[in-house]
Amino acid sequence: MNQSPLLSSHSQTAIGQGFTQQAGQQIQPLNSQNQQNPQGIQQNQPAIQKVQHPQQQRVAGFTQPQNPLIQSQLHIGSVGPGPANANVNPTILQQNQLQNQNQQPGLRESFFCPSKQHHFFHIDSILVCNSLAETEFAARPNNGNSTPHQNIIQNTTYRAGSNSPVPSLIPAIDAPASQASSFPPVTSPSFSLQSQQSNMSNSQSLPYIRQSNSLPRQQTTGVSPLNSQNVQSISASSTAGRRTYPQQPPRQFQNHQNHQNQQFKQQENNVQPGSQIQQPRIGQLPQQDFMQPAAIPQFKSVPRTPQFGSIQQQPVLFGTQQPSFGTPLQQQEQQQQQLGFNPPPPEFLQHPQPQQSVVQQSFGVSQLQNGMQNMNLASGNVVPQTQQTQAAVNLFQRVPQVSELETLTPPLKMSPQLSISQSPHAVCSPVYKRCTLNSIPQAQAVLNKTKIPFGLIVTPYRSLLPGEEAVPIVNSPQIIRCRRCRTYINPWVQFVEQGTRWKCNMCFLTNEVPAFFDWDSESRQQVDRMKRFELTHSVVEYIAPQEYIVHPPQPVVLLFIIDVSLAAVQSGMVDTISKGILKYLDKVPNSDGRTKVAFITVDNTLQFWNLSVRSSLLEPQMLVISDIEDAFLPLPEDLLVTLTESRLVVEKLLANLPNLSKATQNNQNCLGRALQVGLKLIGSIGGKIVIFQGSLANLSEGSLRLREDPKILGTPKEVTLLQPASPFYKAFAVECSRVQITIDLFAFNSQYLDLATLSGLTKVTGGSLYYYPYFNPANPQDIHKFETELQNFLSRPLALEAVLRIRASRGIRMTRFHGNFFLRSTDLLALPTVNPDYSYGIEMEIQDNLHIATVCFQTALLHTTSNGECRIRVLTLTVPVTDSLTDIYKGADQYAIAALLAKKGVEKCLLSNVEAARDELVSRLCDIIGSYKANFSNSGQNSMLMLPENLKLLPLLIMSVLKHVSFRTSGITPSDVRTNAQSLMCVYSCEAFMPNIQPRFWALHSMDVAAGSFDDQTSQPIFPPRLNLSSEKLERHGLYLLDNGVDIFLWVGRFISPELCSLIFGVPTYENIIPGKFGLPRVDNNWNKRVWNLIDYIERVRVLTMTMCPVFYVVKEDGDAGLRMAFLVNLVEDKLDSGNSYPLFLAHVLEKLNKPSGGLF
Repeated sequence: MNQSPLLSSHSQTAIGQGFTQQAGQQIQPLNSQNQQNPQGIQQNQPAIQKVQHPQQQRVAGFTQPQNPLIQSQLHIGSVGPGPANANVNPTILQQNQLQNQNQQPGLRESFFCPSKQHHFFHIDSILVCNSLAETEFAARPNNGNSTPHQNIIQNTTYRAGSNSPVPSLIPAIDAPASQASSFPPVTSPSFSLQSQQSNMSNSQSLPYIRQSNSLPRQQTTGVSPLNSQNVQSISASSTAGRRTYPQQPPRQFQNHQNHQNQQFKQQENNVQPGSQIQQPRIGQLPQQDFMQPAAIPQFKSVPRTPQFGSIQQQPVLFGTQQPSFGTPLQQQEQQQQQLGFNPPPPEFLQHPQPQQSVVQQSFGVSQLQNGMQNMNLASGNVVPQTQQTQAAVNLFQRVPQVSELETLTPPLKMSPQLSISQSPHAVCSPVYKRCTLNSIPQAQAVLNKTKIPFGLIVTPYRSLLPGEEAVPIVNSPQIIRCRRCRTYINPWVQFVEQGTRWKCNMCFLTNEVPAFFDWDSESRQQVDRMKRFELTHSVVEYIAPQEYIVHPPQPVVLLFIIDVSLAAVQSGMVDTISKGILKYLDKVPNSDGRTKVAFITVDNTLQFWNLSVRSSLLEPQMLVISDIEDAFLPLPEDLLVTLTESRLVVEKLLANLPNLSKATQNNQNCLGRALQVGLKLIGSIGGKIVIFQGSLANLSEGSLRLREDPKILGTPKEVTLLQPASPFYKAFAVECSRVQITIDLFAFNSQYLDLATLSGLTKVTGGSLYYYPYFNPANPQDIHKFETELQNFLSRPLALEAVLRIRASRGIRMTRFHGNFFLRSTDLLALPTVNPDYSYGIEMEIQDNLHIATVCFQTALLHTTSNGECRIRVLTLTVPVTDSLTDIYKGADQYAIAALLAKKGVEKCLLSNVEAARDELVSRLCDIIGSYKANFSNSGQNSMLMLPENLKLLPLLIMSVLKHVSFRTSGITPSDVRTNAQSLMCVYSCEAFMPNIQPRFWALHSMDVAAGSFDDQTSQPIFPPRLNLSSEKLERHGLYLLDNGVDIFLWVGRFISPELCSLIFGVPTYENIIPGKFGLPRVDNNWNKRVWNLIDYIERVRVLTMTMCPVFYVVKEDGDAGLRMAFLVNLVEDKLDSGNSYPLFLAHVLEKLNKPSGGLF
């Protein structure tokens, strides 16, 4: 019996094959009353029968039949005959309470569908189909004949317009490439069941129910009736990697004080008052509520008229119709009333009211207004507040709404009306600085009770996106600062004594206001101080006066160290970088004409290049040092030259360098010795050392060896490959940081480079790491990626010899920092060069109780610009203080929490191992959920996963982090790839972090005429609705775009329209599309231009926010298995690789909460 190569052996369940009738086994029918109109079920909605085998036992938390005949045919965890697997649940039927259980059921009929090769069993009121792993039963009233029913259970999904099967899309992870290359059909959009009832006139035309054409088919003559005593419903686990949402664990109804909630829950569960309800166990999957995809709102309200394939219609959830895109709330309520279902939602499912200003959130925070009106923040004590009812979300009953990931807006923030100038810019934008808590507790004990990490994510020198306002420049004769704590004046200070003095909002010391603050020296007129940038903007940049300059400004200095060994030359690296630097030489900052450059080429010797025009040289002169153990600087004054003076000589060197190194046969590289000599060359000035490395540094100082062993990948011993093999490079980086030298590394991975060791150069000095695995100079995509990143690297603004200091209000202390820097003191970070797109994570603790109304965090970045101007960028964030747990949870920022925990996880991974880091991430998530349940859960919510509305996506984000390359437990991830991913994770801002763990996913074949065009107001392209990252969204005729921050994938369905092929790819059919790492052709039509608008915008934003250009891949449904897996691994809500699907992840989290001592992974 053949097994489908596309279905994972551990993720499929086959049910209903070859059941035989035995004595003593019974099935309970529906009584006549329930057939007419069972309580709690809408008219025309069938009742759902519950069945159970009499002989069952609980295995690993699940229920499994013990009858040997059933066990031999009920294949759990495999397709076709095979042993049972206790880790996966069998699916039988959802539970329904019956009022009459006295009838004796029996087998009425069994028939076979010859046209579809499927078997149906008529057992009184139950119609059973034994067609696939994810079997569902259709209930129908028994009228005494074999005519099929007109009533089918509501959650059944059919293929639109046909009775074709609905298969899985997920190939087996461990399947051979030959098997994984064949792809099954993909389901078409689901639609209303009423439209299909007319097709069910005979048993042969009964629609299929989520069936797989890869299952074995055998005719069955009988079925064993099931006992109805002690009825309990059983649900199936995740199948074929698809996400299916589990129901909450069994619980009993208590006497609720709220009669409306009790009435609704009785109607929802279809039980009588006072009766008990038995629900599926944890890990079991419901048949209706949690398998439905969520409705995705649009980015912009525009008419949607799909041209190629319809958008998948969203099924009904909880018996109500899903609102259409942009449907007003009143219209949604009218739609619900038309369906006859408009019950009051239970308390734990209510959405929180629209967020108001911080003054209206709580009584403790509202005192902030009175305190600021009285101009006495120091004496304002926060009044204790009684605990409020917190609107919560049951995670088991919510499909993740990925459209909410677009804005990344913190849940709460200070109202700008509370600032001294009441300017809308007084509140710090979260793209510059965001706190994990937007309502800070008064004491560390309260913070420990919430289990929420307390920290900051700071991106002080970020690149501006199109349409964003530049940071205002303040040029005043004096920078106003507090005399005691050295805080810069900001919009949250207060003026006292008739405006002659100002009170610091950190230490509350009063300081004098200088006379120039209200006087314009140029116009010699009085000015309004409330219009000064210092008081209207939370992010400003000062031009530092002379007292801040201790030495002449540092010029831009670039020392290029290029690997010219045999491996680097053969890979095409030398030729590519020579042409790239020559092409973008004009992009190097050189507005003042002081920029200096130097070149050193390295193999088993050191090759210096004399580029000075003082020697009257028309060609560059090579100076070779063969004795690298006694290396020195020949002609030190002629090696580092001014770019403006020696431009022609530099251009000749770059043009001839590939030919000069073409004949090399040397496989050795002495990078360590070249770095030491380079330090001597520019150590007195400072600057940047840019390394282009294409082979392993295996000679002289800091030599490395090939230590990667594929056998230990994915094991606890893998941590040895992620830790530095030599202390030389980190010690050298510390020495460079002291003399204001930054090291940037461009790694071309034609072979193992040991990035775990070399990355220490960039981490300590604040440099950048660019990684090009399997670089191919013949591929235009590789060339485009390198040239785009090199252009951005050479042309972006530089912040030289910088120091970063973070101040906080009294009582708060910084405990740990994450990012690329050198820590000089407890709150001072040394940054020889500030990377514009890197962020810094700061962990904090409350050292003393906070008896103040607000807490202030101020970041100051002192730096020198590339044109020699000394500046200070100041970022001020103010957060209210409260003693209410409700306000603390409402103010938690799930995006900042996930980003900070990911940075902590990387540190844990390097100190211990990957498995320990994964356990730590899950434990922190469980702590937050457990703490919230302990403080806010009701008696009926003890077995649920409850979180506030603003934290409902936190479990999804943590699960996505676990599936990231940094923490994935796959045994096929090279150590260099994981090291690069972890290095980026440490420096990601929230804006760069989110698409990297939660890729953005769109359907292009169904986008309307507005999608892809530019918005008139923002001048940005309009994207289609964002889809959940699940294979349920894939259709065989579909065209999908996916952006994970590093790569861009274009998935092409097997049955894509030929017209769409011609419009997008310029080819007539699907077979003519070229898959792989090739760019999308530009075709002169509107469809192709709109798709290119989306791709170009994604690329432009990624280069600005992440300093990297994504690689574009075209993936065909039946194309290369490795390429398909590279795409499918981004569908993080499915069960892929070593990670669970999202519903199973929630079930495991709940299991760990109930059993704290038990392991999860």
